[in-house]
Amino acid sequence: MRLQKTSILHVALASLGLVCSATSHAQQQIGEVSTTFKFVGANHKIVVEAYDDPKIKGITCYVSRAKTGGISGSLGLAEDKAEASIACRQVGPVSFQGKPLKEQEEVFSERISLVFKKLRVIRMVDTSRHTLVYLTYSDRVIEGSPQNSVTAVPLGPDVIIPMK
Repeated sequence: MRLQKTSILHVALASLGLVCSATSHAQQQIGEVSTTFKFVGANHKIVVEAYDDPKIKGITCYVSRAKTGGISGSLGLAEDKAEASIACRQVGPVSFQGKPLKEQEEVFSERISLVFKKLRVIRMVDTSRHTLVYLTYSDRVIEGSPQNSVTAVPLGPDVIIPMK
């Protein structure tokens, strides 16, 4: 009976972890480095992930961020630090998918705690300089973080940015 209860608990925790990770946009993990060894559970680490802009083909953003390890991190219950860095680049010919762009809109968000904290990436269009500006920061229901990172992708004069 005890084995059955333990197995049910493990399945429930694993399912919760899958649900939490499925709430983020599609990304590809490029790599990771361990920063702190943990005897039990995963190490603390920095991960680098690539996010393709869903409205602009040919633009990819690379976000590096801290990921908490240990038992709670391994189960998806830990709160990751509110620190991230971003670099967005043109990785192919630029074409716009679907609707015109807003001057400013959220492009990606990912939970970095079970409930209250999110990592966000916002795209801004600088029409006077013909540039896409991407900002990453974290927010929290009670208290956000002023830590942020910004990058810009200048577009060639032949690229027409469809605006609302």
